[in-house]
Amino acid sequence: MEMIIQIALLIIGFVFLVKGADMFVDGASNIAYNFKIPTLIVGLTIVAFGTSAPEAAVSIAASVAGNNAISIGNVVGSNIFNLLCIIGICALIGTLPVDKELLKRDFPVVLGSTVLLVLFAHLFGELSRVIGILFLALIIIYVYLMVKKAKSNPEASEVQEAKFGMGKSIIFLIIGLIGIILGAEFVVNSASFLASMFGLSDTLIGLTIVAIGTSLPELVTSLTALKKGDTGIVIGNIIGSCLFNILFILGISSAIVPMPIAPTMMTDLIFLVAITALSYIFANTKDKFDRKEGLVLFVLFIIYMAFVIIRN
Repeated sequence: MEMIIQIALLIIGFVFLVKGADMFVDGASNIAYNFKIPTLIVGLTIVAFGTSAPEAAVSIAASVAGNNAISIGNVVGSNIFNLLCIIGICALIGTLPVDKELLKRDFPVVLGSTVLLVLFAHLFGELSRVIGILFLALIIIYVYLMVKKAKSNPEASEVQEAKFGMGKSIIFLIIGLIGIILGAEFVVNSASFLASMFGLSDTLIGLTIVAIGTSLPELVTSLTALKKGDTGIVIGNIIGSCLFNILFILGISSAIVPMPIAPTMMTDLIFLVAITALSYIFANTKDKFDRKEGLVLFVLFIIYMAFVIIRN
């Protein structure tokens, strides 16, 4: 009976995270629009942070609770899921073009951040507060440069009409934040309980169930964009999420509580670097992901999942 309750709480936690993040983004975005902040700037900041809110909430909650394996596994697993599963599935459905600006600027930054993460993990065996602050500084600089460039773009002056007033926006913001916090609490506690009950490691739970669950907003956003024909949004959404996961989420988590990295996690980190580089090579080949490349990425995801489960 206890197991059924914990599974139910885990599912409820994921629902709270996804709906909470959705309401948080709606509330925060509309507050910005009420203040006449340009649409492009809102997208680069509030929406970008909001879609990473589930991963952030879970990783921070896990880090504070001392479950570093779940915290780090969540980020690494989410990035692997984003690059292999989401891009793989979307590319199998239809060809995904990749914006040249994203190839020149954002993709290399994600690859560089991933390499930096592996380097620090190998040299120090942990993500210290200093490393966390460095990651946070890097994401702040990145967002600042993005916003600065966006302001020089004529499109950046376009302001979207707010869907509702300040009062309702603030209510959405608060309810969304509460949903994210409660969802994170449910997910971390239930995942830890299930891991101990079935004799599974926190690392396995973080890399699989938690990572996939917190990546649901990215999956839904990508599939919705694909259905609407907005294929360019798919890769931008995924690359942005991967970058925020490493620099913002691991940055803030380790700045609060230093995070030791288990030796077994190094295999997953190296694999993450390899698939990030592979995705970059695929994207650079023809400025797109085709069905063959999508199949390769998806098969790699299945193989990786099998490896992680067998390793446990």
